[in-house]
Amino acid sequence: MAIKPARVARDYIGITVGVIITALGLDMFLIPNKIAAGGVSGIGTILYHLWHIPVGLTMFALNVPLFALGIKNMGLGFGVRSLYGMGALSLFVDLLARRVPVPTHNPLLAALYGGVVVGLGIGIVFRFRGTTGGTDLAAALVRHYSGHNVGFALFLIDSAVIVAAGLIFGAELALIALLTVYLTGRVIDAVQEGFGYAKAAIIISDRHEEIMQRILKELDRGVTAFYGMGCYTGRDKKILLSVVTRAEVSRLKDLVHSVDDRAFVILTDVHEVLGEGFRGRFG
Repeated sequence: MAIKPARVARDYIGITVGVIITALGLDMFLIPNKIAAGGVSGIGTILYHLWHIPVGLTMFALNVPLFALGIKNMGLGFGVRSLYGMGALSLFVDLLARRVPVPTHNPLLAALYGGVVVGLGIGIVFRFRGTTGGTDLAAALVRHYSGHNVGFALFLIDSAVIVAAGLIFGAELALIALLTVYLTGRVIDAVQEGFGYAKAAIIISDRHEEIMQRILKELDRGVTAFYGMGCYTGRDKKILLSVVTRAEVSRLKDLVHSVDDRAFVILTDVHEVLGEGFRGRFG
C-alpha cells in the first residue's frame, strides 16, 4: 500500500497535539503536586522532587535504552512514530515546565484533572497511531522476555513506581496516584473507542418484517437480519440488529412496542460507529 503524505502529515500533527496536551497535564497538575502515577513520568516526578532533575530529561534518558532494546529484540515494527512521540513528550514536558500555571495544589483535584488531561493527550497520540514510549514499550519488552501479557506487565511496572512514590512522598499521595492511573486509562479508552453516543438494538419478534420496514422508513436507519433459533421452542427466527443515536432510542422502542408488545429488545452502548449515517472515516 502506497504511503499517503497527507495521512502521514495528519498523523504527526495529531501526535504532536496529543503530546502537548499530555505535557500540560503533567506540568499543570501531576508533577507539581508530587503525583507519580506510574511509568517513566512517575519516575521523573520522584527524581525531580528529590534532586531537581528535569522530568523530561529523565523520561528521555529512560526511554532511549528501552527504545534501543526494543529495536534489538523486536525490530522497527513499532515504528518511527514511537521515537517521535517519545522525544516530543520529553521536550515539551521540560519546555512547558514553569511556563504554565499550576491551577491547584489540592492533590485530589490535581489527580482528577491530571488524569483526565493526560489520558486525553495519550489517547489522541494512540488515535493517530503513535506512542510515547515509557511503560508501553517496557511492558512489550517484559512480555518478550517473560511471556507475561502486556496488561500484567504494565500493572507490575506502574505498581513498582507508585510504591516507590508512596515510600518517598507518603501513602496518601500513592493512593491518589492510583486514582490518576485509573482515570487516565478510562479516558484513553474513551478517546480510542468513542464516547458511546449510539445504541445498538437487537430485536427478536415474530413480526420482524413489519418492524424492519418501519425502522427503514420511519427512522431511516439500516437493519440487518440474522437467522437464529429459539432453543425453548425450537423455532427458526429472524433477529434484527439496528444502530441508532441516543435521541432515536425512545422512538425505536415505541415503534417496536406498537408493532409487537411482546417483542424481546436488547439495547447496548456502541462506542464508535463508522459508516453511512454515522462517522465516515475509518482508521
